[in-house]
Amino acid sequence: MKDRSEAYVLLSELGATNRLVRHAQLVGQAADLLVLRLQALGVSCDVRLIEVGAVLHDAGKIQHPQELSEHGSLHEQTGQALLLSHGVQPEVARFSVSHAAWNWPDVSLEERVVAVADKLWKGKRDSDLELNGIDEIAVRLSVSRWDVFEPLDSAFENIAAAGAERLEQSRLC
Repeated sequence: MKDRSEAYVLLSELGATNRLVRHAQLVGQAADLLVLRLQALGVSCDVRLIEVGAVLHDAGKIQHPQELSEHGSLHEQTGQALLLSHGVQPEVARFSVSHAAWNWPDVSLEERVVAVADKLWKGKRDSDLELNGIDEIAVRLSVSRWDVFEPLDSAFENIAAAGAERLEQSRLC
C-alpha cells in the first residue's frame, strides 16, 4: 500500500459504504493533526503508515456493517484477514486489530496514533491510551512524561473539541 489514495481505492473496491469512507476520512483528519504535533515535538514516525492505517483500520466493517452504528469487535480480525487476502502488507492490515488492542506490548507508535485518532475524532478521550502514547514519546525523546504531557494533552483536547462537528459530518452519509 503506497499511500492514502491507494488505501481509499482499495476500501471502495472492497465495497465500503459512504459512511465507512467518511469515518476513515474523519479519523484521518484527527491522525493528521496528531502527526503535526508529533513532528513539532521532533518525534519521528512513519507518516505514510499512519495515513494508510487510518483509512483501513475499520475495513472489517465492510463485512460487519452493523458495527458502524453498534459496538462490536467482529470487524477487527475480519478486517485483518480481508486486507491480507487482498495483498495488503501485514504491518498495514494489523491496524484492523491494533486500533482496539493498543495496549499490546508490541504495538507501534503509528498504531497508537491511529488508536488515539479513532477516539478523538468523535470527541472521546481515553486517558490510559493517551498516557501510554505520551510515555512512549517521552522515552523516544529521552525526556520525562511531563515534558511532553502538556503539548500532547493540549493537542488531544483541541482535536476532541471538534468531535461533535465531526460526528455530525459522519451522520450526513
